[in-house]
Amino acid sequence: MAASAEAAALEESFRKFAIYGDTKATGQEMNGKNWAKLCKDCKVSDGKSVTSTDVDIVFSKVKGKTARVINYEEFKKALEELAPKRFKDKSKEEAYEAICQLVAGKEPVNVGVTKAKNVGAVERLTDTSKYTGSHKERFDESGKGKGKSGRENIVDTSGYVSAYKNAGTYDAKVKK
Repeated sequence: MAASAEAAALEESFRKFAIYGDTKATGQEMNGKNWAKLCKDCKVSDGKSVTSTDVDIVFSKVKGKTARVINYEEFKKALEELAPKRFKDKSKEEAYEAICQLVAGKEPVNVGVTKAKNVGAVERLTDTSKYTGSHKERFDESGKGKGKSGRENIVDTSGYVSAYKNAGTYDAKVKK
């Protein structure tokens, strides 16, 4: 039971890294960039015994001749290839188990992502309730933009002079 749970966690990690950064990805195949990210984020490549070059070479070895992606089975083969390099003191099976434990249950990490924060000046400048003049006309009471109707003067094509108070009453007068 523990082995199947670990295998499920390993496959889940594969799927999460496979779809990372690609909106069209299905999670069935992983490209080289995401394979390198998985190895870096899960500490498979340590920079000494397993370098980024080793990671790229193993990816090229397990993928098909003309393919640009690997599936889950090829992913497991790639981990088998890297395991003895990463864990030199362990047997091949123990090394594979150890490398699977490194990867299982992990998710892609967003490093260097900038978080937007509101500073006093920005908050004051974007508060639509304090807008005056023509800028005030571009937003409704809740602060939501009106779109095109807030930017352009909509021309009245009714035939009446602008600001005429009795617009639309001619037909009523004629019928009497």
